[in-house]
Amino acid sequence: MRRVLLPATAALLLAAGAAPVRAASQDPQPGNWLQLSVTRDTAPSDDTRGTLLLCGPPQGHRRAAEACDQLTAVNGDLHALPAAQDTVCTLVYAPVTAHASGQWNGRAVAYTETFANACEMGARTGAVFALDDAGAAAPGA
Repeated sequence: MRRVLLPATAALLLAAGAAPVRAASQDPQPGNWLQLSVTRDTAPSDDTRGTLLLCGPPQGHRRAAEACDQLTAVNGDLHALPAAQDTVCTLVYAPVTAHASGQWNGRAVAYTETFANACEMGARTGAVFALDDAGAAAPGA
């Protein structure tokens, strides 16, 4: 019985010892990703939508490729996203809060901003917070 267990145990130990080497060589480079959420701040309850945006390859929400391109252009700095010049929003006050946390080029990202309405948020943040039907306006809308 020992003769059977010894080779099997040795094989298991060799496989276990080799696994971390294989896993380490296949680990991807630190990726660019953001956990995004948009909360409509309305009484009596808030409505929050969220998703994980991955940028390598782009995936996570319906405009992931566009959002990743916009973030790449500003090196992941959401405060530096250029405002849309061709968007006109109403002055209706229906606040929405955009929140992002994650990593961009190995650097931690944390962003929270409240906008007067979803149109203003869309005009300021482009495709990044265009989650489902969260109300972000497209330029020109």
